Amino acid sequence: MSLFNVFGFGLKVGHLLWMLCCWIVSVISMNWYLNGGIMDTKSSSLLGDGANMCLKLWEKIPLNITKIRHHYYQYIGSKRVQKTWWKRLLVSWVVGWTIACFWIFWYMSSVAAEKRKETLTSMCDERARMLQDQFNVSMNHIQAMSILISTFHHAKYPSAIDQRTFARYTERTAFERPLTSGVAYAVRVLHSEKEQFEKQQGWTIKRMDTLEHNQVHKNDYTPELLEPPPIQEEYAPVIFAQDTVAHVISFDMLSGKEDRDNVLRARESGKGVLTAPFRLLKTNRLGVILTFAVYKRDLPSNATPNERIQATDGYLGGIFHIESLVEKLLQQLASKQTILVNVYDTTNHSEPISMYGSNVSDDGLRHISTLNFGDPLRKHEMHCRFKHKPPWPWLAITTSIGILVIVLLVGHIFHATVNRIAKVEDDFHKMSDLKKQAEAADVAKSQFLATVSHEIRTPMNGVLGMLHMLMDTDLDVTQQDYVRTAQGSGKALVSLINEVLDQAKIESGKLELEAVRFDLRAILDDVLSLFSGKSQEKGVELGVYISDQVPEMLIGDPGRFRQIITNLMGNSIKFTEKGHIFVTVHLVEELIDSIDVETESSSKNTLSGFPVADKRCSWEGFRGFSEEGSASSFSSSSDVINLIVSVEDTGVGIPLEAQSRVFTPFMQVGPSISRTHGGTGIGLSISKCLVGLMRGEIGFVSIPKVGSTFTFTAVFAKARCDSNEFKIQQINSQANAASSDFHGMTALVVDHRPVRAKMSRYHIQRLGIRVEVASELHQALSCISSGNTTINMVLVEQEVWDNDSCCSAIFIDNLKKLECPVPPKLFLLANSISSCRTSFVNSGVCTPSIIMKPLRASMLAASLQRAMGIGNKGNTRNGELPSLSLRNLLLGRKILIVDDNKVNLIVAAGALKKYGATVKSADSGKEAISLLTPPHSFDACFMDIQMPEMDGFEATRRIRDIERNVSNSIQHGEVSAEDYDNILSWHVPILAMTADVIQATHEECTRCGMDGYVSKPFEAEQLYREVSRFLQSPAKGTL
Repeated sequence: MSLFNVFGFGLKVGHLLWMLCCWIVSVISMNWYLNGGIMDTKSSSLLGDGANMCLKLWEKIPLNITKIRHHYYQYIGSKRVQKTWWKRLLVSWVVGWTIACFWIFWYMSSVAAEKRKETLTSMCDERARMLQDQFNVSMNHIQAMSILISTFHHAKYPSAIDQRTFARYTERTAFERPLTSGVAYAVRVLHSEKEQFEKQQGWTIKRMDTLEHNQVHKNDYTPELLEPPPIQEEYAPVIFAQDTVAHVISFDMLSGKEDRDNVLRARESGKGVLTAPFRLLKTNRLGVILTFAVYKRDLPSNATPNERIQATDGYLGGIFHIESLVEKLLQQLASKQTILVNVYDTTNHSEPISMYGSNVSDDGLRHISTLNFGDPLRKHEMHCRFKHKPPWPWLAITTSIGILVIVLLVGHIFHATVNRIAKVEDDFHKMSDLKKQAEAADVAKSQFLATVSHEIRTPMNGVLGMLHMLMDTDLDVTQQDYVRTAQGSGKALVSLINEVLDQAKIESGKLELEAVRFDLRAILDDVLSLFSGKSQEKGVELGVYISDQVPEMLIGDPGRFRQIITNLMGNSIKFTEKGHIFVTVHLVEELIDSIDVETESSSKNTLSGFPVADKRCSWEGFRGFSEEGSASSFSSSSDVINLIVSVEDTGVGIPLEAQSRVFTPFMQVGPSISRTHGGTGIGLSISKCLVGLMRGEIGFVSIPKVGSTFTFTAVFAKARCDSNEFKIQQINSQANAASSDFHGMTALVVDHRPVRAKMSRYHIQRLGIRVEVASELHQALSCISSGNTTINMVLVEQEVWDNDSCCSAIFIDNLKKLECPVPPKLFLLANSISSCRTSFVNSGVCTPSIIMKPLRASMLAASLQRAMGIGNKGNTRNGELPSLSLRNLLLGRKILIVDDNKVNLIVAAGALKKYGATVKSADSGKEAISLLTPPHSFDACFMDIQMPEMDGFEATRRIRDIERNVSNSIQHGEVSAEDYDNILSWHVPILAMTADVIQATHEECTRCGMDGYVSKPFEAEQLYREVSRFLQSPAKGTL
């Protein structure tokens, strides 16, 4: 028993004990009161007023306890309370304390952050203050030195200071200037005194700005090679310097830009002046110079700038190496490693100059302290930030979580107590809910059946409509194959409708399989025909390969087998945008014994060259392939055929999280799949059930963004070769009938992909043609030229043809030059006719005959017969148009068809044009609204109901609203009737087109303003019959 249950049980026991105590007290009190436990009036009068008051209170105790017990049962122990204020109270309790815990966490975190900010502020201010104080000490000492020079150098003659004395003095007093790395003095020399000054000093004045523009290293520094300064009114050569900066002696400070500005500003202001940070000479390190002007002794304190300039004798400068000096200062502090310091010259706020520190990303917490170095024109700041990210506020986290856990425990205890009191009622309600869910499932199942019926009737309308249109034409061999394709599509879609009903049979276990003879290869050809248009539209390679060891005729249920293949290939064609879809059929025994079959679908050897999911992984879980069951799962009888079928694609694959529910009924990968690709999610579940009925297994392997491979096994019986039905099917098979036309012929297939070449060989050999294979055009030409075998036809894969247009042209020229009675006929195997034409235009070679994929026996035979001029080509005349009388029925009528399905648009337009109508098509409700907004010239409209973005119901409502507003405006004279073709009342007949056949859809059509209803699949006569009811009068206003 868990801790929560222990607490709940304890509270339950406490509740019972409390009720027991209340009952005992109430019973004892009542009995004592009724049996004369209370003194009579005579004796009670002896006790006084105080005792009487106590006795009255004692009398009320049983009554109060009874009331408390009644209210407890009424409000605390009843289920009604649990459903009303108890849940609200519990939610309020949890939400309130959760908010309080978040507030506590925020408050404690804020306090910690504020304390961290205060610590950073204190440390930053401390460092700024120390740097500023030491700088002021250095500045004061330099100012004192300027007075010393004025007194002992300029006021005495001869001077009491020379370079040696200055150097020794500055070296001994360096401790008083902790932030300076050197001191130098430059004397003011007028141009007239320059020559005498240089003779007196024994050296010439050097120019400084040359070094400013061309920085030199210490070893490359040669003062004798420096240029003299330009001619100017005065000079400021350095005559005294500390040993650390003795290299600046003889430099003219007025010839350097930074120093000149500094010197001029210093002598005008009479105060210490700082330069902007710059690279110092020789050391090339970042530094600044503090300059004081040295004046004559008799200069008054309130002198004007001009008087100061005239009284200037020289300039004393202190050199500061910013980086090393700040580093020395920080070394003195024990917490140096705690924070990072940056010093900036912010005189120009838009472009601050970094004097110390590096730009390192921080946690956002920063403090800025202002530095005052005595120069009012230059501004400096110290930026401080912590070196490490702030630690997690563990105290705040643990405190808030601890409080929240306690609150949740208390809430759970009370919640468990109330739930246990009402447990019986909860069980009752759960049973009621389960009953409702079962009823809802039945409703959902019925709705599902209606949805599937609609989704299947829509393509069925296209199939049957196209078939009807083809039936009105004279057909040649190719067109006959089209008719058979349409017929097969119609049959497949009819079987899909029955599939919905089969789901119920499968669930009830009443579905049974047929046992009839059928041609497996013919079924796969029909399925290929069903998906050939979609694959050509997408440019996806679609192929089938059946092993030669698989018998021609089998005994089983062909409809159910077709249903499985159709479901798997339909899913593949939905989710594959490039690459291929490849169906392979082998015997299970062949697969187990042959290593070649297992390895043929590696990523380097596939149908289209795209990588695929290894199909061997799709049957790893089959019991029949396990070591224990390999001998017993598959019968070795000669009459039993164990097939294994794989459907391989290079589509988007199945996400890993959705693979576990692939075979679950009514489940799809995501909610958007049904909206984007259609479907109901039962195809794979039905396929799994059918495979189980065929005594097989089904599995899959899928890699997202690579593809999927579904594999299933099935057990069939081998058909007798001498059966009458087999002979009839052989006679009716077009592939076998056409094989006599190609008897003795040899074909050369040129394809560099072995898998694809093997598939092409399979289909060509079905026509009785001997097949040779070459991997490239040069090899094919050598094979033809050798003369060992007479090649009647060359079938080149489009990919090989497009790879090298030059080789293609050479190949065609060499074919023409061959010395043979009948040159081989050239064919191109292509997936898309548009890509073929583009390649021919680009290559400039003559156009070979094109055979469109997917390859199947009937279409391949028709294409070869037509191109080679053999066999019964049939009548190539196009079908004639309907008779003149039929075309006059809707002549001059303009009808709008609105449907998001292109096939339905083509079928409906063809049916109405048959009667002479002018047809306009639209694929959305919004487009229909724009076309039917008055004024327009349409006589009627066929509107599909279920369309994306805006369905037919909504589009019809808006059209009726527009027509009503326009008609009202015309009748009230707000607009002119001439602007609307003199039609006073606009009302175009709108007829619904949908696959829904339920009564509710009819009623909704009437409510939204539709005039009629046509159910899918429809025929041409049905469309004419419905629309003719509204076209008796030529004027729209009477419709």
